[in-house]
Amino acid sequence: QVQLVESGGGSVQPGGSLRLSCVASGTIFTMGWYRQAPGKERELVATITYGGFANYADSMQDRFTIFRDNIKNTIYLQMNSLKPEDTAVYYCNGSPNVWGKGTLVTVSL
Repeated sequence: QVQLVESGGGSVQPGGSLRLSCVASGTIFTMGWYRQAPGKERELVATITYGGFANYADSMQDRFTIFRDNIKNTIYLQMNSLKPEDTAVYYCNGSPNVWGKGTLVTVSL
């Protein structure tokens, strides 16, 4: 079973940036990021295939960028212009059903 380990979460002020990383213990064709805010359901942020084709949730594409390093079995999520509503636990996913434990992102003054 492939395992995923996220890192890079933390606290940031509105307008700030963070980069999340997710290292997989093996190769996974499609990987992605999801997030779950307090009291809400988990939602898609973005996915990316081994070949680099990225797919974003409609509201994410203008501020978030997903990319990957296949040699390192790592995907990243660059998040810019962060807003308080981006506060959530961000989960790495290896399609179809491999999940990391999550990393908390808090956006506040």
